[in-house]
Amino acid sequence: MTKTLSLALCASLLISTSSFADDKSDIAELKQQVKELQEMTQVLVDETSDLKTGFNYTTVDETKTYSGLGAAASKVYYSKSPLSIGGYGEMYYSNTKEAVGTKRSVVDVYRFVPYIGYKFTENIILNTELEFEHGGSDDGDGLDERTGGYAKVEFMYLDFLMHKNINLRVGNMLVPMGLVNERHEPTLFTTVQRPTTENLLIPSTWHESGVMAYGKITDGLDYKVMGLTALRAQADGEKWLRNGRGGSFKNKNPEGAIVGRVDYSGLNGLLVGASAYGDNALTMWDVHADYKVGAARVYGVYTQTNRTDTNTSTDVTDARGGYINASYDVFSLIKTDTKLPVFVQYENINPQAKFEDGSTKDITGTSQHATQNISMGINYFPHSQVVLKADYVLSAQNGKTDKTASLSMGFIF
Repeated sequence: MTKTLSLALCASLLISTSSFADDKSDIAELKQQVKELQEMTQVLVDETSDLKTGFNYTTVDETKTYSGLGAAASKVYYSKSPLSIGGYGEMYYSNTKEAVGTKRSVVDVYRFVPYIGYKFTENIILNTELEFEHGGSDDGDGLDERTGGYAKVEFMYLDFLMHKNINLRVGNMLVPMGLVNERHEPTLFTTVQRPTTENLLIPSTWHESGVMAYGKITDGLDYKVMGLTALRAQADGEKWLRNGRGGSFKNKNPEGAIVGRVDYSGLNGLLVGASAYGDNALTMWDVHADYKVGAARVYGVYTQTNRTDTNTSTDVTDARGGYINASYDVFSLIKTDTKLPVFVQYENINPQAKFEDGSTKDITGTSQHATQNISMGINYFPHSQVVLKADYVLSAQNGKTDKTASLSMGFIF
């Protein structure tokens, strides 16, 4: 009814003034008035719809990020409503031919992750991430990702926004290391799986409890400083860092640690920075960069960890590695709203580079050589929030190469 009334007013306005619109300027003015009335009508229609449904929603703007988070995780900060609901999901199929001749394949409803945020005020904001992996948990356990699916709180924190130069975050949050840990939504990296560097060396998704101060040093230069619960380093194989995460589960007698990060984004399309983590047993650092120019993108990370609290000669003391990824959107060569990036990624990692006795052999006497992964593939974006991926990975270690072909779909909302 509101829309009909507004259009009637527009028609009346045009009829009553047509005798005076004898030159181009009058006609242009009338057109502008009609446009403004139409916009006002749409606002009234939207507001009426919100009153009927009781919900004012915000769509994802994939060009916006808040304090280094992904677009969907940043949604609450730009929400029209106090309540914000967003999220992401991904599933994949992979087929691996191992160097020894065996084959294996898997289909996995890998992740469904809702974000729920709430603005108490414009300056006090709750942001949460809930994660269901491998289809969820149906075994009554749900605590160990290595034995099946599970559900957990990925982060839950309060932001106290005070000034562009200093803000405070309290709760369980993502550790600001590398590129993927804070920005792990599937539309933000090209490979089907996250880089192994940011799985074994920077153990994404890595979230700990603590307090963070963050803000701008100056325009284009941002910082984060976080006091957090420390990793509990283990000496059992390549996952010794990953298995040390405390996460959001009950963490008894936690040790303390600190993280610092600085990022520069003063040039259009460029992000470059460094992060460092330290506790009484470990030091970890990384350098990272992400550069987008036109249809091309290049991003990568190098990281290294050193351990000092070793007890036996077979404890790991050094882990290192990194990757670089380059892509180009071939659909930029034609007129289309969709995207088709093709990419190649090179990765070299060694999570057990050195042991306490100075050797490069583990407890079984096996020589630990770096793993080299070469990935190539394609992404198709039928919508900016939806991606279909395909890649082929050659993973070489100790002179043997596994070959994996994968397909996946992912989305943010």
